[in-house]
Amino acid sequence: MAALGWLTPRRRSATARSVLAGEASAEAARKTALADEPLGTVDSAEALEAAEAEEAEALEARDAAAAEAAAPTSPAEPAEPEFPVAGDDLAAAFFDLDNTVMQGAAIFHFGRGLYKREFFQRRELARFAWQQAWFRLAGVEDPEHMQDARDSALSIVKGHKVSELMSIGEEIYDEYMAERIWPGTRALAQAHLDAGQKVWLVTAAPVETATIIARRLGLTGALGTVAESVDGVYTGRLVGEPLHGPAKAEAVRALAAGEGLDLARCAAYSDSHNDIPMLSLVGHPYAINPDTKLRKHARAHDWRLRDYRTGRKAVKVGVPAAAGVGAIAGGAAAAIALHRRRK
Repeated sequence: MAALGWLTPRRRSATARSVLAGEASAEAARKTALADEPLGTVDSAEALEAAEAEEAEALEARDAAAAEAAAPTSPAEPAEPEFPVAGDDLAAAFFDLDNTVMQGAAIFHFGRGLYKREFFQRRELARFAWQQAWFRLAGVEDPEHMQDARDSALSIVKGHKVSELMSIGEEIYDEYMAERIWPGTRALAQAHLDAGQKVWLVTAAPVETATIIARRLGLTGALGTVAESVDGVYTGRLVGEPLHGPAKAEAVRALAAGEGLDLARCAAYSDSHNDIPMLSLVGHPYAINPDTKLRKHARAHDWRLRDYRTGRKAVKVGVPAAAGVGAIAGGAAAAIALHRRRK
C-alpha cells in the first residue's frame, strides 16, 4: 500500500518534510543557478560528437517512422507540433540524474572518489558497493537502500567544509562521472537549451554534487538534497528529507513558482516510477530508460519513451546481473588493493 503513495495527489503524498526539502532545494538552486555561464557548452568535444551521433540516430528513426505513417495505406494524421518550442520562456526542462542523464548512481561515484582520498575506510566502501550493485540489478530506487546511502554519506561529510567538498567534487566528476553521461539524454537537454529554455537536474544526490554536474554539462542548475551547514561546515543533518519521490515534485513546483514558469509547457525526464509525481506535474513527461513500472504507467498515459540501453548501449550499462555484480566487485577490489599498496 505504501507504494500507492507515490501516485496520489499532493495533499496525500507530500509530507511537511518533503515540502521543506523541495522548497530548500529550489532556494538553493536559484541562488547557485548558472545564469552567467554560457548555455549549451559541453564537457568535451568527444561528448558533443557522441551526442550528435546519438541524436542523428534518433532523427533517422523518426524520419523512418514518419515515412511509414505517410504511406498511402495509412490515414492522414496531423503533423506533430515542434517541441521544444523555441523562444518559449515560460517553459523549462527537468531531468532526473541517476540512470536518466548518467549511468548508475551519482552518490556511489562520489563515494568512490572520497574513498580514494581516504575520507573513509574499506567497510564503508563495501557498503557503497552493495548499494550500487542493488541499484543496478534491481533497476529501482528503493527507499530503504537510499536511506542507508544517505546516512553513510552524511556521516562521511560531517565536519567537512562545503567548499572542500565542492572542490573535490569537480575532480570526482572528471574521474568517474564524465564518461557515464548518456549521449542521447544529453542531446535532449541540448535541444531545450538551443530553444532558449532553462534546463535543471533534479536528483536525490547532494545539491553540491548535482550543481557540479549541471555546470559541466552546460545546464542551468540543479535541484538536489540539501545538507545542513553552519558557517560553511556540514552538520551531518538534512534540511527536510532527501529529494526523492514527492519531494522532487515539491522542488519543481517551488522552482517553477519562483521562476514564473508554466508547468503545462514544461518537460520532465526520468527513468524511475518513483518520479511519477514529478513527471505528472508537467505537460510533457518523458520516460527515459524506464523501469518496468514507469514503462507501464507511461504507456497507459501515452507518455513518450526513450531507451538508450538497447544494442551497443546495453553493454555500457551492464544489464546482465553477473556483469553488474562483477563490475562492482572488481571496482571495490581494485580500490582496496590500491589502498593497501599506498600503505
